[in-house]
Amino acid sequence: MSEINPNRKIIHIDMDAFFASVEQMDNPALRGKPIAVGGAENRGVVAAASYEARKFGVRSALSGVLAKKYCPDLIFVRPRFERYKEISGKIRKIFNEYTDLVEPLSLDEAYLDVTINKKGNPSATLLAQEIRLRIINEVGLTASAGISVNKFVAKIASDYNKPNGQKTVNPEEVIPFLEVLPIRKFYGVGKVTTEKMYQLGIFTGLELKSKSLEFLEKHFGKSGNFYYNVVRGIHNSEVKSDRITKSVAAEHTFDINLSSEIFMMEQLENIATALEKRLKKYQIAGKTITLKIKYSDFTQQTRSKTLPYFISDKGLILETVKELLYQERMKDSVRLLGISLSNLNTEEKKTVVVQLKFAF
Repeated sequence: MSEINPNRKIIHIDMDAFFASVEQMDNPALRGKPIAVGGAENRGVVAAASYEARKFGVRSALSGVLAKKYCPDLIFVRPRFERYKEISGKIRKIFNEYTDLVEPLSLDEAYLDVTINKKGNPSATLLAQEIRLRIINEVGLTASAGISVNKFVAKIASDYNKPNGQKTVNPEEVIPFLEVLPIRKFYGVGKVTTEKMYQLGIFTGLELKSKSLEFLEKHFGKSGNFYYNVVRGIHNSEVKSDRITKSVAAEHTFDINLSSEIFMMEQLENIATALEKRLKKYQIAGKTITLKIKYSDFTQQTRSKTLPYFISDKGLILETVKELLYQERMKDSVRLLGISLSNLNTEEKKTVVVQLKFAF
C-alpha cells in the first residue's frame, strides 16, 4: 500500500463567490447586497450567490423562484460568461508565474503543484498567501486556499476559512485532520453516499478508517478502494496542466415544455448550430452523437449512436439526432434538449486546456 508523500506541496485555490463577486466588483451599486447570478423566471436557476444572499440559504443550483422566496430582496443578475472567462484568464496568468503545473477545475478554482516552483520558495503556505494577495491587488477579488500533501486534502482545506482565508494541513496533521472530519465534508462523497454511510454507522473519518477494504468494496464497489485510501491520506493523483477534452455539448431549457417532435427538431437545429460553432472553434470532431432529453417530471434519458467516421458538420449531426429523436415515442412533454459529441479526435492527438521535508 502507498503512503503519504510528505514532500508534495499542493495548493487548491478557490475564488470566493466568483460570478457574484465579479458582478459586485463591476457594479458598485450591488456591493453589500444579496445577489444571485442566474434567472428569476420559472425555469431560472441560480448559478452563483453572493455571501449576503447565502445567509438566507440561497445557493447555486437552487431554482430562481425558491431563491426569491428565501430572500425577497434578492437581486438577480444575468450571467456574463465572457467577462468571467476574461477575469479567470488574468488569475491563471498569476498562477503560471509560480508553477507550470496548474490544473483548472473550472473558471474559479484550480490546483497548483508548487513542490518545485518558479519562485524557489519552499513554503507552500507563504506562496498561497502571496498568490491570494496578488489576486486581490491585481484583479480586485478575494480567493481562499487549501494547502497540503495531496489534491484531496487541499480541496477540503480550502473550504475551511472561506471567504478570503486559507488553511494548511501539514504532513503530520493529515491523519488527525481526516479522522475528525465529518463524512459529509469528504470531497467526492455526495448526498446519497453520505446517507448510505450514515446507515452503516460511518459519520466521521475515524469511523470510515475503522472499516476494512473488503467491507468498503462490498458496500461501495470500486469507490470503496478510493475511500479506504483517502481517509489514510493517500491520494497520489497528479496535478495535470492539460486535460484532454472527452466530449463537447450544447443544450437548452425551454420556457414552455415541448410535446411535439416537430417543435423539438426546430430547437435541436438551433442547438446543433451552437455545437457546430464550438467544434469548429477548437477543430474537434467526433464519432458518437448523444441526444439528451429531460422530461417535465425531471427524469432524464439519453440516446446515442456511434458512426464509423468523425463528424463536426451540423447537417450530419442533425441527421443522426433526428434518427435518435424518432427512435421511440416520448413518454412525456420535454423541458430540456441537448446534443453532445464524444469519442473525439482529441483523445489521441490533441489537448485543449480547459469549463489547476520543508516547512509548509
